[in-house]
Amino acid sequence: MLRFILATLTTSLTALGPALAAPPDVPFASIDGGDLSLSDWAGKPVLVVNTASLCGFTPQYEGLQKLYDTYRDRGLVVLSVPSDDFRQELGSNGEVKDFCELTYGLDLPMTEITHVRGAAAHPFYAWLRDKEGFVPAWNFNKVLISGEGEVVATYGSTVTPLSRKLTGDIEALLD
Repeated sequence: MLRFILATLTTSLTALGPALAAPPDVPFASIDGGDLSLSDWAGKPVLVVNTASLCGFTPQYEGLQKLYDTYRDRGLVVLSVPSDDFRQELGSNGEVKDFCELTYGLDLPMTEITHVRGAAAHPFYAWLRDKEGFVPAWNFNKVLISGEGEVVATYGSTVTPLSRKLTGDIEALLD
């Protein structure tokens, strides 16, 4: 009986594994209109960051733009995912876009305001929760995805965009 249970469990987990192996190709709505899909950047590392305009960590936008400027020619994509899940985002997508462009000169890809946790979480964040057990604990949590779609690392809000830890992981993917 124990062998049957173990065999059934192993079969179930094996069947589940491939379904969770890569992020779902469910697009994010772009703040500029249209869609942004991780598959658009296949073969490139992507740093996905849940952001907010009214947070104590908001000055990290400057570092995210510098990171993007430094590594974009080598293939890095930095995707900003504004979220109001922690009640620190502006009231509309237009306000977010204007704030980020005027205050920080952002030209990196950015989604519309998106849920990153809970039942309404975007499918990427639901996948991240299910596969990695990672749920953003606050704004400016970061997820580094390899060009093959694997999670390389997750980082909390206090890991700054230009930290050695983060840039070292990015450089390892680009070399």
